[in-house]
Amino acid sequence: METWFDGRLVSEFVTYFVVLDPLGMAPLFWALTHKGSRPYQVRMALMGVGLATAMLLLFAFTGKGILLTFGISMPAFRIAGGLLLFLLSIDMIFARQSGLRSTTVREQEEAAHREGIAVFPLAFPLIAGPGALTTVLLFSERPQGLVAALPSLVVMLVVLGMLLGCLLAADTLMRRLGETGANVVSRVLGLILAALSVQYVIDGIRDSLLP
Repeated sequence: METWFDGRLVSEFVTYFVVLDPLGMAPLFWALTHKGSRPYQVRMALMGVGLATAMLLLFAFTGKGILLTFGISMPAFRIAGGLLLFLLSIDMIFARQSGLRSTTVREQEEAAHREGIAVFPLAFPLIAGPGALTTVLLFSERPQGLVAALPSLVVMLVVLGMLLGCLLAADTLMRRLGETGANVVSRVLGLILAALSVQYVIDGIRDSLLP
């Protein structure tokens, strides 16, 4: 079993933090809930993060089996996942919203008519979206067995806890950072994610060429 502070876990923490983007998610959550009461905001944040956590954990344990069912190798998925995360990093660097980290216009209109936004669009696709699901599978395929996978899962849960904290403090963060400040942080994290995603592609190509 690997140590808690090895380089791989640090890399996983950085990747999860960048993909889940707690600071960048706070303005989106605020935009969806600022007209509601404080108890409503707390309830939506708890339910949304809870449901997203359940989805990510389920995918961590079943995702590899799904790939095997369709005959997709892990090197191929690592390359595809790296490319997907690279596209996500481009969106973050240019502070633009796309289907990878936001909702479409029609989805926003549908959400506006819902009393609760915990399941849609908060849990999916804002938190447990394509980028997060890809990241979970990229990391969960490495360890062998539940015990070996625990450090990686704990890292994910820690970042999800940080995300919950940012959602609960969305009003304060918006007053302190503002949208411009949140975009600056997102751009820096996007640059880090771009480098990490390229490394995933390189690793996938290398593994596919090994005998």
